[in-house]
Amino acid sequence: MILVAVAAYLWGVARVRRRGGSWPLRRTLGFLILGVGSYAVIELGFLGTESADLRFAFTTRIALLIFAVPAGVAAGAPLDLIVRAGGPAAEARVAALLRSRPVRLFGNAIFATIFIAAVFCLFLTPLAGVMRTTPWTDAGLGVITPLVGLAMVLPMGALGAVHTGMFITIEFLLAFVELVIDSIPGILLRLNDTVIDAGASVAGTAGWWPTPLHDQHLAGDLLWFIAEAVDVPILVILLVRWMRADRTEAKSYDDLSDEQYEELTRAHLRGDRAA
Repeated sequence: MILVAVAAYLWGVARVRRRGGSWPLRRTLGFLILGVGSYAVIELGFLGTESADLRFAFTTRIALLIFAVPAGVAAGAPLDLIVRAGGPAAEARVAALLRSRPVRLFGNAIFATIFIAAVFCLFLTPLAGVMRTTPWTDAGLGVITPLVGLAMVLPMGALGAVHTGMFITIEFLLAFVELVIDSIPGILLRLNDTVIDAGASVAGTAGWWPTPLHDQHLAGDLLWFIAEAVDVPILVILLVRWMRADRTEAKSYDDLSDEQYEELTRAHLRGDRAA
């Protein structure tokens, strides 16, 4: 995955330059370091190698794969790169993709709140132990989880012109609710004095190796912290989208002629009287 992602991105950058354009170095570095680099550190480092043995490594790994890695990839603006590298045909395909129902569903904070809360609630069930200790499931999560995160993160920065200002306002308010909802699974893991995960526990030889219950409490602490920390950039993205949508709507009113504006006002007043 790492080699394919790096090769595809650099091929896109080279294609943009062959077409006579330029691509910011900061975006390339953002994709390689924050996106692919963070994925490599998570999957090939401590969290990935100890994920099957430690509950806190498993929950932290999944949370970072669904939050941090997609955010790092988004810093490289891959959708913009596809448009720049492919020209008008690619731009039309990306626009059609963003207008599709699945992308619009994944790309709003309402769905993200419910979906991520549901994913985190799996850590409160014995299923978490099965996923953690089954090799093919654990490996599959390393591929599927960041892709699902990308499906939610990438459209968020590009749907400002698709969603109305009222819809984005609702998303913005719901994001504040998400601050509480996302933290509930972590809090429950931390406060529960019974090991919920039915997976096997490995007794490490190192002195710092936690007991099963302490392992679960650490998982709750880290899950709680990550869920709260990542809501801040989401709020920033929604704020930017709301500002863009507000400017777009304001411009649409400014472009109206006096006659069109008066007709719009009369239609609005007729609707108020009918209500």
